[in-house]
Amino acid sequence: MDPGNFGGNLGRVLLIFGLVLAGVGLLLILGPKIPWLGHLPGDIVIKRDNFTFYFPLATCLLISVLLTLLFKIFRG
Repeated sequence: MDPGNFGGNLGRVLLIFGLVLAGVGLLLILGPKIPWLGHLPGDIVIKRDNFTFYFPLATCLLISVLLTLLFKIFRG
């Protein structure tokens, strides 16, 4: 890291952090309106008498692949 360009690097990091935060906020707003999100085949649901375990494995993998592709595209 070049000490002379610290402000530029900090600005870039803050901008990326803001975009990620806005994306998470958008996902939280639009998430309930996407009916298949969180209910994909491969999501694990175990229901017992007084216990429910839910792990969205397929949803996590899908989001990971999409984010990886977005970061590859924008990184250049």
